[in-house]
Amino acid sequence: MQLTAKTVVIHETGGPEVLRIEERHVGDPGPGEVRIRHQACGLNFIDVYQRSGLYPLALPHALGMEAAGVIEAVGEGVTHLSQGQRAAYASAPPGAYAQARVMPAAQVCPLPESISFRTAAAMMLKGMTVEYLFHRTTPLKRGDTVLFHAAAGGVGLIACQWAKSEGITLVGTAGTDEKCSLAQFNGAAHCINYRTEDFVARVLEITDGKGVDVVMDSVGADTFERSLDCLKPLGMMISFGNASGPVPPLDIGVLAQKGSLRLTRPTLFTHISDPSVCQAMARRLFGKVEGKEVKIHVDQQFPLEDVANAHRALEARQTTGSTILEP
Repeated sequence: MQLTAKTVVIHETGGPEVLRIEERHVGDPGPGEVRIRHQACGLNFIDVYQRSGLYPLALPHALGMEAAGVIEAVGEGVTHLSQGQRAAYASAPPGAYAQARVMPAAQVCPLPESISFRTAAAMMLKGMTVEYLFHRTTPLKRGDTVLFHAAAGGVGLIACQWAKSEGITLVGTAGTDEKCSLAQFNGAAHCINYRTEDFVARVLEITDGKGVDVVMDSVGADTFERSLDCLKPLGMMISFGNASGPVPPLDIGVLAQKGSLRLTRPTLFTHISDPSVCQAMARRLFGKVEGKEVKIHVDQQFPLEDVANAHRALEARQTTGSTILEP
């Protein structure tokens, strides 16, 4: 009997309407692979970028980068996972929007019993993103100040709590007063409603004109240029997403003019390409959650068949916290 699984696939790029549900054959894992039966799947902006063609994929292609479930079968050479084990991941290749799949095992992480599948599927990509932002991108220490855009989103709410747990002052931005309140409830020292306030002026007011040490920006085109004006001299601009569109080309001389600023465009997938680093990042994230320093907010959930509406809600910025798909 052949094993099949409902899988979300695109045959062309475009809007949410290009997302299709297909029954796909799921075989046995080869060397270095596992077959995992998903209990919950995560939704992330990278999925939108891949669907739209901003991040090109060879078509047709399954979508989804993050999920949690149970290992059904283990291929030759896999030693850190076993059949029947709980596991979670955020890794390439895309294909997590599915009931089950075969995939490379190196970045699949053993999941502690204390963390639910639902929570794990909502936090792996976002939580390990926060881990590298705070621990691997630029040195941060207690007392430093960070400007974090989209502070009420899935990555943002984790970042607010992570910053508070490490004594870092996080100034957030969000698009409504309600979202600002949510960010502050989760640990942001301040949150600026960018629709009603000039966030540059407000950041300078909060920091007594000095600016922040670091900006962490997943919004992209809409916030990038003005974010540079929020940095103190020698500050670090971390551009790690494009929710409003890609950042236009930059004359690097601007960085000198604004105070010898530093700029980086990192991705999670560079960091987790080393399996040992990936597993260490996951363990630190699990520790934050098990220690109750970070609570994962799953504020929306959709059946897998309703994936198009999940994408519409995310793109319209109608979501807070994390969103999961139920396979």
